[in-house]
Amino acid sequence: MTTPLSKFSAAMETLPLVAILRGLTPAEAPAVGDAIVESGFLLLEVPLNSPQPLESIALLRRRFPQALVGAGTVLGAQQVREVHAAGGELIVAPNFNAEVIAEAARLGLVSLPGVMTPTEAFGALAAGATGLKLFPAELASPAVVKALLAVLPKGTPLMPVGGITPDNMEAWRAAGSAGFGIGSALYKPGKSAAEVREDALRFVAAFQRTLRA
Repeated sequence: MTTPLSKFSAAMETLPLVAILRGLTPAEAPAVGDAIVESGFLLLEVPLNSPQPLESIALLRRRFPQALVGAGTVLGAQQVREVHAAGGELIVAPNFNAEVIAEAARLGLVSLPGVMTPTEAFGALAAGATGLKLFPAELASPAVVKALLAVLPKGTPLMPVGGITPDNMEAWRAAGSAGFGIGSALYKPGKSAAEVREDALRFVAAFQRTLRA
């Protein structure tokens, strides 16, 4: 049986990039999802402040059973339950909320809470987080990643989110970043599926270059 955690682990080994689809509508979800998944992405996040996000999550989950699909901007335990009911398997938050993490863990979902400090990072891991989202990365630097990883448990997935581009991924990776969340540089409302595909392929190529660096 394929579990959310096994999907996450497989994606982290192959292409640890989370597509953040803020503003996606259910009508756009199939074409945009095709563009992203066919480019190699296996981690898809629809923030809950998007139009009808649970419907989009359900659509994407059915269309791409091989991918780990879920929600971002998850701020409460009830929202975790709603995402789970829609078929979502990934819970991403901009902040550290122990109740959100605990509910995701109870339901067997992958949880990536947002952290910035060692206190938040250790608190999130103690609460049961699968990995950590360094957010907003614009407030941090590769040096912050290196410093955090020096004290966090070995193997902790730390993924910067915010301001990540194909041009700056290499420095973050060199510092130890396990992967990235990619938002408006990949998708924003009004962007065509063809444009999304083009940018998705740019990110995939840039990530693959970091493996050879």
